[in-house]
Amino acid sequence: MSNQKEQNDAAMPAQDENSIIAERRAKLAALREAGVAYPNDFRPTHKAYDLHGQYDALDNEALEANPVKVVVGGRMMLKRVMGRASFATVMDASGPQASGRIQLFLSNNDLGKEAHDTFKRWDIGDIVGAEGTLFKTKTGELTVRVSSIRLITKSLRPLGDKFHGLADQEIRYRQRYVDLIMNEETRRTFKARTTAIASIRRFMGENGFMEVETPMLHPIPGGAAAKPFITYHNALDMQMFMRIAPELYLKRLIVGGFERVFELNRNFRNEGISPRHNPEFTMMEFYAAYTDYKWLMDFTETLIRQAVVDTYGTAQISYQGRDLDLSKPFQRLTINEAILKYAPQFTEAQLNDAEFLKAELKKRGVTLLPTAGVGAMQLALFEETAESQLWEPTYIIDYPVETSPLARASDTRPGITERFELFIVGRELANGFSELNDPEDQAARFRKQVEAKDAGDEEAMYYDADYIRALEYGMPPAGGCGIGIDRLVMLLTDSANIRDVILFPHMRREEQL
Repeated sequence: MSNQKEQNDAAMPAQDENSIIAERRAKLAALREAGVAYPNDFRPTHKAYDLHGQYDALDNEALEANPVKVVVGGRMMLKRVMGRASFATVMDASGPQASGRIQLFLSNNDLGKEAHDTFKRWDIGDIVGAEGTLFKTKTGELTVRVSSIRLITKSLRPLGDKFHGLADQEIRYRQRYVDLIMNEETRRTFKARTTAIASIRRFMGENGFMEVETPMLHPIPGGAAAKPFITYHNALDMQMFMRIAPELYLKRLIVGGFERVFELNRNFRNEGISPRHNPEFTMMEFYAAYTDYKWLMDFTETLIRQAVVDTYGTAQISYQGRDLDLSKPFQRLTINEAILKYAPQFTEAQLNDAEFLKAELKKRGVTLLPTAGVGAMQLALFEETAESQLWEPTYIIDYPVETSPLARASDTRPGITERFELFIVGRELANGFSELNDPEDQAARFRKQVEAKDAGDEEAMYYDADYIRALEYGMPPAGGCGIGIDRLVMLLTDSANIRDVILFPHMRREEQL
């Protein structure tokens, strides 16, 4: 068998993939017949990354003077057969990017001809376990001189050309397992995601927050303006909704006396898919009694900066080729201030003129409900003109009451709520506000939402009578915020598409060939 074929089945044309699979199935059948297919009694004792860290600095003379016996296991990513000797590279789950590699050396002298010949019939992608001692090759590479080796898992499908680097985005997303095998960048991304979430959990705990879990199946969808997924519970004989937000349940806990709570949660919204939207996504929501939206902005800024430093090593990062400095205080602008700064063709008078706003939005193809007021139109114009330009971290504050049904109204500015949204690199990353704890005001807001839903707004909220009942027991003044974990990880990993930071993103059904 030629060295080239042994090195990589990827050299095979795509049309030969079925024949490769058939050949590998035949090898598996032989293993079954011999009674050695898929064993589960091998236990590696060493990891590749750790071995390099401990022994890369030693020369071969030092390794031979004090032999180091190791047992390693992993997926075979490279194989070179040279007659009486062979080299292989195996990859395991060690290292900063959740992968480490170490070279194996196999020979007739160390392994025996029969065992070596058996190894030669194995394929790239097979998972193997090997025992041996460490040495350095003439090129100085740390290597295991193999004294015994076993086939642990037979790989039936080749890691062919279509997987090398996985340039095809659809294949990467549909077959993430192969993407993880082949791409170090992908492994690095999801390692960073885990690091960021661990940082957030640690930060919240250090600041007196209790992590909780609330239902994912809701009898009434609430906590956000979004279209829900609908399901049905047979035993209860009732329609239910997948969670669009945990907000109303977390605030019930504030009523119950838990003064600081947070939840890392999966939310489901039956809306569009885009580079920034996935129908199933991760949020971190937290609520703190006796705080307001100004406290929340300070706290959220510190939390995000800490997560970035813990994951990236610094608060000064690069995203999509542009510098981004999260070490500086985050900017704060009202909706109108942002429009005037980033779309200076408008005047303050125009931004408060309902007829002008209506005409301007119509010109831009934006359709709002006939009941939309000046505040809703200002917000729509902001989204059209300024939002995408907010590269540096910026809090947009003081949202209109009509678009903020759960936020506390300002005591000094009629029609305005104590609410913010945080934008970084032109997209929303967090949303927070002083919580509305007046049950009568909240009931009136819910009724307005029901009117909007009856008028055709599919994203308007339902009336939640139990939540009103909870507020009637008394909720202390509080602040609450939700942070988009997927979008934060996009920022940390320089990812342009949300699918790059979700292990298994939702896609259209794959055609069965």
